[in-house]
Amino acid sequence: MRMFLIGLLLLLPLTAHSGEHLPLSSTFKGQEKFNQMARKAVAERWGRLDIGKRMVMVAKELEGLPYKSYTLEIHNHIESPSVNFTGMDCWTFFETCLAFCRMLETPKKRYTPQDLLKQIEWTRYRNGRCQGNYLDRIHYLVEWYEDNHKRKNINDLTRKFPTQRMQNRCQEMSQLWKSYRYLKHNPDLRQGMAQHEKRLTQKKFYMIPKHKVASIESHLQNGDIIGIARHDHGSYCSHVGIIVKDSQGRARFMHASTTYKKVVIDSSISNYLKKFKKHAGILVARPK
Repeated sequence: MRMFLIGLLLLLPLTAHSGEHLPLSSTFKGQEKFNQMARKAVAERWGRLDIGKRMVMVAKELEGLPYKSYTLEIHNHIESPSVNFTGMDCWTFFETCLAFCRMLETPKKRYTPQDLLKQIEWTRYRNGRCQGNYLDRIHYLVEWYEDNHKRKNINDLTRKFPTQRMQNRCQEMSQLWKSYRYLKHNPDLRQGMAQHEKRLTQKKFYMIPKHKVASIESHLQNGDIIGIARHDHGSYCSHVGIIVKDSQGRARFMHASTTYKKVVIDSSISNYLKKFKKHAGILVARPK
């Protein structure tokens, strides 16, 4: 076993910057927005709400925020937990909602950016720790579900519903490395990324197929994290957002949308899936 672990570590090289973190000026954008939300959360005692309601409260404060891609690619070499309240993509939207909610579980009169970054680190990185290496980060949503379920941050409910195995070959980042700042500037990381992708491709992951989603919508709750599975090869999932229940009890999909170019509360999740042929189904996780 010891030799196996040593071999695995050799496949996943560290950068020369391992162990370093970037300054707050690089990792935290939009502090005024954060401060406004934190003050409101304290005044209205969001921390006493169940986490589903809390997720919706946080998410609605982010409604209308501009869509911005590649907000996690913040440096050429050093990987560090980060937050951007000036613009979000689908991943950073749901992740910020969850981290903000988790932060509020520790009662304080005043919250700081460091409080939120601590929670981001805990869910974004394998085993909850970033040591400055790009490969510390969980880059694929199916692994994020697996890792955070194992560490009891979420309940992965996908297999509680009718499912089918996802047929996919994980390869997007190693093939499109020019699109990722860290991979572009650190060629030695590409082999490690390919090894992670190979490992994920060999695993069995499951989804609730698109045609079954309408029948399970009534079981979805506020704040459920919905991964959108894709038909084609590359990354298993192509999108992610959360559930917001409206006054009619419909499970609406809230996400950072490339179509609307902002964070929106969209149609019901089943109707949303029908809009895109590439969508194959969903994964469901409930924050704990």
